[in-house]
Order: sequence, then C-alpha cells, then structure tokens
Amino acid sequence: MAWLWSQGLMDNWLLGLMALTNIILVHAAGNVWSDFFDFRRGVDAKDTFSVTTLVDGHFTQREVLMLSLCLQTVAVIMGVTMVCLTGVTLLWIGLAGIILSLCYPPLKYAALGDVVIMACYALLPMLGVTFICHGSIVSDVLWLAVPVGSITVAILHGNNTRDIETDSRAHIRTFALLTGRDMAAQVYVFELLLPYLWLIGTAVVGVTTSALTVSDTGLTAVSPWCLTTLLTIPVAWRNITTMLSYRTSGLSAIASLDEATAKLQLAFSITLILGLVCATLI
Repeated sequence: MAWLWSQGLMDNWLLGLMALTNIILVHAAGNVWSDFFDFRRGVDAKDTFSVTTLVDGHFTQREVLMLSLCLQTVAVIMGVTMVCLTGVTLLWIGLAGIILSLCYPPLKYAALGDVVIMACYALLPMLGVTFICHGSIVSDVLWLAVPVGSITVAILHGNNTRDIETDSRAHIRTFALLTGRDMAAQVYVFELLLPYLWLIGTAVVGVTTSALTVSDTGLTAVSPWCLTTLLTIPVAWRNITTMLSYRTSGLSAIASLDEATAKLQLAFSITLILGLVCATLI
C-alpha cells in the first residue's frame, strides 16, 4: 500500500486495510489447511522439524480442519463484500487465491509449492490491493513482486531443503528434493540475493528513465528509496552462511532456517515500506 501512496493512487485506504485483513485470513487458513494435510500424509511426525500442534496432540485433526474452514469462510464473506464495493475483477483474483490456498497441499507434494507461494504471497495480493484501492489493475506494482516473492519462496525452500529425507519418506516431491540438497542450498542463496540485485537494477533503470512516465515504461515505479532494503543485507548474509554451514555442521544447523528467513522477510518488508514512504514525503 505504501507504493500506492508514492504514486498517488491510494484513493480508498479503508478498503486497502480491509484487503490486508482478508489476505491475512486467507494465508492463515492456508497454513492451517497445509498443517492438517501434512499430518495426515505423514510429512509431519515426531522426528521431523515441523509444527507440533497435531504431532504433540495439542489439537485434534477435526479441530484444525474446522479452524481452517472457519477462517476461509470469513475470508470469502469479506472478499464478496469487497467485490460488491469495487468490481468483478477482484472476484477472479480472489477466486485464484482461494483455489491455490485449498490446492496447496497436493501442489506442494508435486514440487509446485514454490510457484504457489510466489503467486499467493506476491503476485495476487499486489494486484488485488491495487485494484481495491485504485479501481483498476496497476501492473507497475509487479516490479516489487519479484523481491518480496523471492524471499517468501525462500522460507518454504529453506524448510524443504532441511526436510529432504523426511519428505522422501512420506513419498512427496519438493523442488529441493528433486534438485538435491547441494543444488537446493545454492538456489536458496540465489533467492536471498535476487531481491537486492533486482531493486538495485530497477532503481538504476528508473533513474535513467526519469524523464519518462510510469505508463510509458513502468520502470520508474521502483524508487531509489527502495534501496533502504540494503540495510537488511547483514541479516540475509547470516542466513546464507547458515544454509551453507550444513555441509560441516549437519542438518541441525539449518533446523530453524525457515524461521530466520521469515524474520528476514519482515525486516526487508519494513525497510521497503520506509523507503516508499520516504519517496512520498521527500
């Protein structure tokens, strides 16, 4: 939403906040839904680095399933309300998000989880929020989907790189399992470096084409102020060295790498928002 302010497109910030709440509900429902199927499939067990809600018996399978369905129901009701307030275009974006959320477990087991995460945590939310706030699709915002999505995908990829053996035992396929741990580790490094290289490149191109309008090239949507994210490079580098340390320290070294990557995503997003706000005010 900060990007919308920087472009003067934030016509309805209340709907924007409603959209943010809806996205949180859909993602929460999807996470609980995934935990339910991971437990049933045997992906999560006593000897795996996994969510222990079901494994340790804190909640029953039925309770977890009902929680997911309740969250999805509230999200759908809120989504239909926003469609009525904005337009039918939002319906297709919302349907895509709900369908991908519900289909995430089987897609994840077929090595397509990374693709779903990029769509659900970057592409669809950005298109949906811009449509809600501005009344039309603003494709320029997708220049920011690559760095945000890449780190988000790295959260899942780091988790899957750690769990190759247990995922293989459960007879599921992930991208990390198909490539092998050495290659998967290199992919993780790429996913953490890409956001910084992408923002540097697009900011440079945006400066050199500053005489052109956003509608002509779309490149000036990425302000040099977005380079405030470079402040998080030490955090990213620490995660990279942690991933590569598994070769000498074993899998225990990357046991919490998914959590550490999520913290990087939070820091990256906060500094990106700060940069976009500065681009608006300065």
